[in-house]
Amino acid sequence: MQFDQLKRREFITLLGGAAVTWPLAARAQQTAMPVVGYLNPATPEGFSDYLRALRQGLKESGYVEGENLAIEYRWAENAPERLPLLAADLVRRQVKVIVAFGPASMAAAAATTTIPIVFGVPEDPVRLGLVASLARPGGNATGVNFFSAELAAKRLEFLREFVPTVKRVAVLLNPAESTIAAANLRDVEAAAGAVAVQIRILNASTIAEIDTAFATLASERSDALLISSGPFFLNRVVQIAHLATRYAIPAIGSPRAYPQVGGLMSYGTSFTDAHRQAGVYVGRILKGAKPADLPVVQSSKFDLVINASTARMLGLTVPDKLLVAADEVIE
Repeated sequence: MQFDQLKRREFITLLGGAAVTWPLAARAQQTAMPVVGYLNPATPEGFSDYLRALRQGLKESGYVEGENLAIEYRWAENAPERLPLLAADLVRRQVKVIVAFGPASMAAAAATTTIPIVFGVPEDPVRLGLVASLARPGGNATGVNFFSAELAAKRLEFLREFVPTVKRVAVLLNPAESTIAAANLRDVEAAAGAVAVQIRILNASTIAEIDTAFATLASERSDALLISSGPFFLNRVVQIAHLATRYAIPAIGSPRAYPQVGGLMSYGTSFTDAHRQAGVYVGRILKGAKPADLPVVQSSKFDLVINASTARMLGLTVPDKLLVAADEVIE
């Protein structure tokens, strides 16, 4: 009997020890899971498709969020002045890689020279000082150049195809995204000068300022509207599409989300594919690749999307040339 009691006590002690050991082991395994930081100047609204693409790129590299990878999301909520603090927080948390798009890329680069950064920028990253060269970045950053701002001239060309009589084009810019705004303005001014189109700059950095800008372009009788690229206007595609319809103004933006919610048309690099490519690079870095040796990916996929229903509502006929060129026509 005493022997049985002794064995029972030993078994209970062993079981109790295992109960302590198992959770500790599980916590250790969880702690070992790499953590990636995602830094974005906008808000989560409108980014679900892009985050899905990011996760797809990670999956292609063998990483699945919640299984063998964790992601810390930081959103500046369209307040770019918050980006340095958010970037510093990710550095303080010692994430393994920081994914940053647009102005967030510069904030991440200023916050660390050691943690790998995978960026997505609409301009030349060499000119921005993010990398030494496209082929050999040379530092702790690499990523995707998706040529959004540089396509402003092409958007103006498509507007003129749609409305051949256009003479006065309003350009909606966000001065808070100064680098993106300057690149869009530089590109469209050069193109406008070549085709004798007058440009009217309208600035908007808030929801109310977008409303005011549309009231202004309506009172000044602009013929068409070109919407700058950038995360703020990406977040406001529904508002902008609604106002363009209300004021019956032909408008073109950069994200395909714009015509998908009722805007007339969009032309730009596939932002979805840029996120997927960023996810692939994150996976490669987590497996040991160095950002310095990973060439900057230059996006080669450009989408022209036209909403034919909106065109009819505006009294416009989609030109055959654009119908042939379009990647998607929404009826």
